[in-house]
Amino acid sequence: MSTTTNDTTRPAASAAVPPPVPAAPAESAGSPRVGPRGWLAVVSLGLGIFTLVASEFLPASLLSPIAAELGITEGVAGQLVTATSVIGIIGGPLVVSALPRANRRWVMTGLTTLAIISNVLVALAPVFGLMLASRLLLGIAISGFWAMSLAVTAQIVPADRLGRAMTVVNVGVSLATIAAVPAGAFLGELLGWRVVFLLAAGAGVLALAAQLATLPSIPPRGAPGFRTLLQTARRPVVALGIAAIILIAGGHFMGFTYLRPAFEAIDGLTPALLATLLLVFGVASFIGNVLAGPLADRRLPVLVIAAPVAIGAGTVLFALAGSNLALVFPLVFVWGAGFGAVPTMVQTWIARVAPDRLESAGGLIVAAFQIAITIGAVTGGLLVDSVGVQAALIGGGVAAALGAGVLSSARKR
Repeated sequence: MSTTTNDTTRPAASAAVPPPVPAAPAESAGSPRVGPRGWLAVVSLGLGIFTLVASEFLPASLLSPIAAELGITEGVAGQLVTATSVIGIIGGPLVVSALPRANRRWVMTGLTTLAIISNVLVALAPVFGLMLASRLLLGIAISGFWAMSLAVTAQIVPADRLGRAMTVVNVGVSLATIAAVPAGAFLGELLGWRVVFLLAAGAGVLALAAQLATLPSIPPRGAPGFRTLLQTARRPVVALGIAAIILIAGGHFMGFTYLRPAFEAIDGLTPALLATLLLVFGVASFIGNVLAGPLADRRLPVLVIAAPVAIGAGTVLFALAGSNLALVFPLVFVWGAGFGAVPTMVQTWIARVAPDRLESAGGLIVAAFQIAITIGAVTGGLLVDSVGVQAALIGGGVAAALGAGVLSSARKR
């Protein structure tokens, strides 16, 4: 992808490194605009992300009935969520590297189909072992789809519209995060947990139909195999960026994983206020994602600092605010908005620094996020048990702020 900023680094000349493949030119008065079909294709990717992420979070709202029917503990049932996260560490890079020459239209629709199959198998599974294996399929679908979404979107829209296009794709993450758990809990009580997974499969069918109707033929660029993936990871600027992403996302999840106990520690917090705080966080995340697109296209250096600093400031000050609800609400909003901007920010950033390796870079980003979730949750848990939930919030905030510095320095390189 061509770019006029200093964020782009040139790969060293080598016979083993394929030359950069020109991406769509930045939109200008003389370049074609994205037609309605192009934006509909981007929306279809957002629908795919929505159904995938919603499916990932569904078990969190259905643990009790699943455990009761299958005769297992809720802790064991919770591994249905863990399975998708763990497989995601290798799933994104694996899909990118194992299918170097497949048309990306069929890769994306194939991954959506894999998620549909996973949800159907979970709904019909008579034993927990089959459910767990089915969730591994979903983990591959999620990580592969998200890893490929950047490169696919970059072939649909011009370079100076990529941030806004990725906002459309990533809005599916925000909406799924807000809606999946409460909707799953409500529908589970009304229809039963197995029907909820069948409904998730039905949503996947709708997303698949939209993708088949709108996605154009998208040939692969650069035939990225495992060797290309490793070469991309060894680029100093990419390696620094991956480290920064782990700090930022890991810092967020160090606190976010224990958000409910942090809220419940507030004196006088009623169930209604708790629900309101959770809603504020979700809405703020959605708003942050929407605002990130135009900022990523026009003011990326500002966004690289602002988003992780918002996470850091929001979590640290929230930890210090105590029971002052007048401060807690705006701080939770700042935190949520900061993290809502992160996916679009990091995807646009990596597109600037590795425009010739978008698919490999996308796989590395997905792996970095999954590693960050694991490290953040484990580290936060240790701090919560040994010191208290405030320590997890402060530690996470400091890590996110450090990540801003690392990402900014990587950009300058």
